[in-house]
Amino acid sequence: MSSENEKIKSFSEFIDSIHSARHGQYTAKRGSQVANEVEFTKMKEHLTNLYQGVEVLHSFIDDNGSIFDCVPIEKQPGLKGSLPKAPDLPSIKGKTSPKENMIATHVEAQLSTTRKDKFGNVMSCPSGTIPLRRITLDELTRFETLRHFFQKSPVGSGRPPNMASPSDATTATHRWAHAYENVDNIGGHSFLNVWDPSIVGDQIFSLSQHWYVGGSGSNLQTAEVGWQVYPGKYGSALPVFFIYWTADAYNQTGCYNLDCSAFVQTNNSWTIGGTISPVSITNGAQKEIEVAFYLNQGKWWLYVGGTSSANAIGFYPTSIYNNGAMTSKASEIDYGGEVVGTTSWPPMGSGGFANQGWQKAAYQRDIYYFPATGGSNYANLTANQTSSCFTATVNDYNPPWSETVWFGGPGGSNC
Repeated sequence: MSSENEKIKSFSEFIDSIHSARHGQYTAKRGSQVANEVEFTKMKEHLTNLYQGVEVLHSFIDDNGSIFDCVPIEKQPGLKGSLPKAPDLPSIKGKTSPKENMIATHVEAQLSTTRKDKFGNVMSCPSGTIPLRRITLDELTRFETLRHFFQKSPVGSGRPPNMASPSDATTATHRWAHAYENVDNIGGHSFLNVWDPSIVGDQIFSLSQHWYVGGSGSNLQTAEVGWQVYPGKYGSALPVFFIYWTADAYNQTGCYNLDCSAFVQTNNSWTIGGTISPVSITNGAQKEIEVAFYLNQGKWWLYVGGTSSANAIGFYPTSIYNNGAMTSKASEIDYGGEVVGTTSWPPMGSGGFANQGWQKAAYQRDIYYFPATGGSNYANLTANQTSSCFTATVNDYNPPWSETVWFGGPGGSNC
């Protein structure tokens, strides 16, 4: 590692520290929740296997304190075989004039050769490499078990309820305000308004995301993407760009970002699990990111910042779905917010209710999907909320807002 990275532990030193780590060192650390030495050993083994054969050409740290290692694309944990090429997404037809008085600016790609981290390291990766977020034992041991680390939340995980699934065991800890449509699809698109809701006490996370859902019961499967504030995972209260998946209703499969060898990243302009900045301001400037998923030739491609092949940042191979529903299509699209807590729940979005609207409530706009039969259609969503602390409404505007869901709320202890 070059001298520019002297403030960041080199990757070889990091690997050595995993091998030499002992359970007792971590049980004494503040915030450690690891259940026992058996689970600690599983955590060590996961990191050893995940980083087996990984090479690092450069490293930097983001605003959240996460270290990113620039890894040759072909050396990343999830890639099996040759690197495929992403397609351009099917276009959606509509007028392109902005809606008067509702104009947001897009969050730029996180990485650039002109940006430097707090240690002076360039915040970009060389051509042919991707930024891989470094998962540490400090992060893993903030969870009781390795499975808790992989779960959507350590107090259970679940999909948002709808008419087909009106209730679920996780409703004791999870709250949603969202909008869905049951329709066969191979992905969809929206612009997500970005905020930084505060997480305090025993609150766990707050997010805005897409869900693409197939199957049901124990065979429920998802591909998910959005932004999230989750201090227990990331060690900071800044919003990050995240992805998630499950092949068995959040039971034994699934993980965030590149925390397991599922997602393959192909583009180095965005850090998955990295900080999103700047964020929206109540009664002020509104910030948003454009995101889409698209199933093509056995790959759920993820697009950020546009819909051309150049905006594809990677894919979930359909092999992770074990010949289940999401191998060929999804049957539901879903957009909105989710919060998790135990005795109190954090704000969702801006903290404002849906009816407060522009510059006060969170939104996702220009929501459309890709039918399994081809092309693209604007969504026809149904709003749903699971608590009086949060609301969701759907509006159909002229393009470029089109199908839009407003959502959010203040949270609290009586949700």
